[in-house]
Amino acid sequence: MGEFSPIHWLIVLAIIVLLFGGKKIPEVMRGLGEGIRNFKEGMHTNTQTPPNPPPPANPPTVTTAPPPLGEDKK
Repeated sequence: MGEFSPIHWLIVLAIIVLLFGGKKIPEVMRGLGEGIRNFKEGMHTNTQTPPNPPPPANPPTVTTAPPPLGEDKK
């Protein structure tokens, strides 16, 4: 009961073709293949990336006090 028969796979394939269309499936598969290939190449390279530099220190913030309540600006 847990296994798919060939008829089940054909139904799944037909649904995928209906959802994505015939032109979109090769593009998706090509992108998937390139992603897997890039991942494998990245796993085989022995280069190490340098550690990230520390973030710059924040400059001190300057706050100004509001004018006194009794005085109006003219």
